[in-house]
Amino acid sequence: MPPTPESRTDDEVLAATDVAVLLRYGLTQDAFRTALFGDGAIAAAITLDRLGVLPRSLAFLAEVVRAGGLAYAAGLPEPVPGPDAAEVLREWLTGAAGTASTPEAETRAARWLDAVAEIIGMRRSVRR
Repeated sequence: MPPTPESRTDDEVLAATDVAVLLRYGLTQDAFRTALFGDGAIAAAITLDRLGVLPRSLAFLAEVVRAGGLAYAAGLPEPVPGPDAAEVLREWLTGAAGTASTPEAETRAARWLDAVAEIIGMRRSVRR
């Protein structure tokens, strides 16, 4: 049985995780995918939750990525409500769009956004 990982605070997760890098490479390189959908999704959820992003906004953005692609979503004036959250997401999506050149990578990006939305929803339900 594997050992239980040590607990980390939100700030420790954020300090140890570069979401932009994980998103850029995790969509196309298998070696980064586990980290992208693990610590990367958690760090993204913490960041976006702190900026007030609702899970449904990310779920909608995931549908936009599925329909139009990462570059299209990155080019939206406000991919999610709120200027600070929109800027963070735009940076992440723009970086990812530069490397995710296949339909599979864009589908992974949409699934990742859905995972981040789920994590935000779980965090919010636990806080209630």
